[in-house]
Amino acid sequence: MTLIQKVKERLDNLTKPVGSLGYLEDIVIKFAEITGKDEFKVPLRKVVFVFCGDHGVVEEGVSAYPQQVTMQMIYNFLRGGAAINVIARQVGADVFVVDVGTKSDIDEGNIPPESRGKYIKKKINYGTKNFVKEPAMSDDEAMLSIKVGEEMAEFAVRMNYDLVIPGDMGIGNTTPSSAIISFVTEQPPERVVGRGTGIDDSALKKKISVVSTAIQKWKPHNALSALRYFGGYEIGAIAGLILTCVRRNIPVVVDGLISLAGFCIAYSIDPKVKDKVFFGHRTAEPGGGVALSYFGIRPILDLDMRLGEGTGGALASAVIETALRIYNEMATFSSAGVSKSKSN
Repeated sequence: MTLIQKVKERLDNLTKPVGSLGYLEDIVIKFAEITGKDEFKVPLRKVVFVFCGDHGVVEEGVSAYPQQVTMQMIYNFLRGGAAINVIARQVGADVFVVDVGTKSDIDEGNIPPESRGKYIKKKINYGTKNFVKEPAMSDDEAMLSIKVGEEMAEFAVRMNYDLVIPGDMGIGNTTPSSAIISFVTEQPPERVVGRGTGIDDSALKKKISVVSTAIQKWKPHNALSALRYFGGYEIGAIAGLILTCVRRNIPVVVDGLISLAGFCIAYSIDPKVKDKVFFGHRTAEPGGGVALSYFGIRPILDLDMRLGEGTGGALASAVIETALRIYNEMATFSSAGVSKSKSN
């Protein structure tokens, strides 16, 4: 009997009609496939890596917020005041902030003492270039961004985390993410580009034009070159995180638009990652829906969220953990003295 057959047999022998827990049972099977285990300890040790970077393309007026908000939000994360901090406390996840390319350097003296170990400086450069005018990053920078994600995955291994959630922060980062997803899925920018931070109709039209012009200008030959042309550092880091976690048999819960762009890069390098990660939620950003449809993916949640930070992935981690707890703790027909159905 294979490992997966063993897991399915236990699921079918729990005190319920066969298959009646639906997608929760699929989650357990997938967790077993990823980890190579048929026994799971809960609660899971979970970690969120919020990769932070700035984007030169904000010069084109594609965001409703000024670029300094990226750095301000880093302080907010480290003080525990952001949405991801609240959700992480609820689901029992640690949050690390990884600076891969913000325009400024944080004043580490302003980090609360209890959070100083949660800030990781891996700065590749002080923001990407404006990809309307020049490639967002060099080939070396693109590979360095992927390497940062690989390093964070190895950190998760050393710290014995059971579940990894990529998050992001970077004013303007829905623009390069949309460009990458539009390129990979071969869908027109009009279908992919959304309002991001809440831009008005005029800015949305500009954003669509920026993405369309850049794709036509640079004509990437694959998703890895699209990362170089469009950015950003946090997208590359998410790709590296996914690739290494899959290789190390650690489950990943992909978040929203930016994480999906990182997934597109990872998939272009190793298509096997598609079946080795969870997809946390269906973001309200249209590009997220386009990507999920293109890959034929079913997300765990659909809450009309579009925040990023890893919030949707963190929320979905609670569903994953619940599915594993059911598998561990629910009685079987024999242990409970309950009669099986005649069809069993």
